[in-house]
Amino acid sequence: MVDTTTAQTTQGEMLPKNAEASVAIFAGGCFWCMEPPFDKTPGVLATISGYTGGSLANPTYGQVSDGGTGHYEALQVTYDPAKVTYAQLLDVFWRNVDPLDAGGQFCDRGNQYRAAIFYATDEQKVLADSSKRAIEQSARFRKPIVTPVVPAAVFYPAEDYHQNYYKKNPIRYRVYSWNCGRARRLSKVWGS
Repeated sequence: MVDTTTAQTTQGEMLPKNAEASVAIFAGGCFWCMEPPFDKTPGVLATISGYTGGSLANPTYGQVSDGGTGHYEALQVTYDPAKVTYAQLLDVFWRNVDPLDAGGQFCDRGNQYRAAIFYATDEQKVLADSSKRAIEQSARFRKPIVTPVVPAAVFYPAEDYHQNYYKKNPIRYRVYSWNCGRARRLSKVWGS
């Protein structure tokens, strides 16, 4: 559980003191593009773009973008487990990544843009492994699922200008997202 006494929801409201909330961390390429699907999910209280999985403390966007820190661009999702389950969040995650691409996601190339599930508890690990196995066994794909399920590491929030980028810069975000081909590739991978 997280301390929610000062947390803010995606709608800008303060969470009630002593609210029960859980945290999930996902990497799915550009963190700007992972915020919208989670923000739209009922039961998600807040999302924070950031960096995890690397060796450098308090990395900057420039350092992570250079690819030498080992960090992933990631999203920390705070959610109400009474309204949305971790398994449901995994479904949102899978539908927003290309699980066949080990070299990044969509137009964003490099290790910092790889997809991954970061588990914080044994239950999250079991659910994440199970969801990955279900996709592998579905025979939907001819290639292997390369998205790893790995232990959560320290999560560092990204700079303020990255937070809610799609809301703060809607035109730039739409142009970036369209040019990156994310929606077209997701449609090809997962269907409508």
